[in-house]
Amino acid sequence: MKDTLDYIDTYTDGFKPEIGIILGSGLGDLADTYCEFAIPYDKIPGFSKSTVAGHKGQLVFATIGEKKVVMMQGRIHYYEGHSMQEITYPVKVMKMLGVKTVIITNAAGAINKSFRPGDLMVITDHINMMGDNPLIGPNDDTLGPRFPDMSEVYNKNLVKMADAAARILRMDLKHGVYIASSGPSYETPAEIKMARYLGADAAGMSTVPEAIVANYCGMKVLGISCISNYASGVSTKKLSHEEVIETTNAVKSKFKELILLLLKNI
Repeated sequence: MKDTLDYIDTYTDGFKPEIGIILGSGLGDLADTYCEFAIPYDKIPGFSKSTVAGHKGQLVFATIGEKKVVMMQGRIHYYEGHSMQEITYPVKVMKMLGVKTVIITNAAGAINKSFRPGDLMVITDHINMMGDNPLIGPNDDTLGPRFPDMSEVYNKNLVKMADAAARILRMDLKHGVYIASSGPSYETPAEIKMARYLGADAAGMSTVPEAIVANYCGMKVLGISCISNYASGVSTKKLSHEEVIETTNAVKSKFKELILLLLKNI
């Protein structure tokens, strides 16, 4: 960790972020707009390189309004072959940089049949079906407790702030439970049917590990999903990553508006 922080410090020159944002597939436009300086992941000691289309793979520092922000422009995924510890390492780095609030975004498939591609959904809770947990292994007591409480991973006050911002923007912000699987294959229709019975509203392949670690580190978490497609079996359309990128590109201005208004009030 010391090598990571020392290297980042050579770029930051006293820049102390208070808010961290993890930008999912196709949602990196916010970082492009406000970037003051950026560090590619493959240059940062301890970081792994993102290999997925729609993920630029760099740590972006920006001042948005009066807020100092660090953004992950693209994330590292479990299905890329990285360990849970590797993909959540940047969240621990955010904590050490001084971040107190993390906004985690993703592209997700609609399980809830009332959702449509292009909707934004604030995450109220999650279901971990990834078959792993990022906190397995020796515990670092300086970051968090051995057995962290998970009763409010997604901060209720932040959810209320997101709802208030959406009302101002006249945006129909959905609420729902996010279920994460390991990927990279999309879920089968039977798996989506099971997920619906379990209470899930949207499905994806990320977010849950980062949310677990951010909560463990004592940071407030807000999760937002861009509903990019219907989950398997919800429609007859074949699933593809191209559709995900196409939908997120179509709604990125709406997403940016919501985030910018939120940042004013956090």
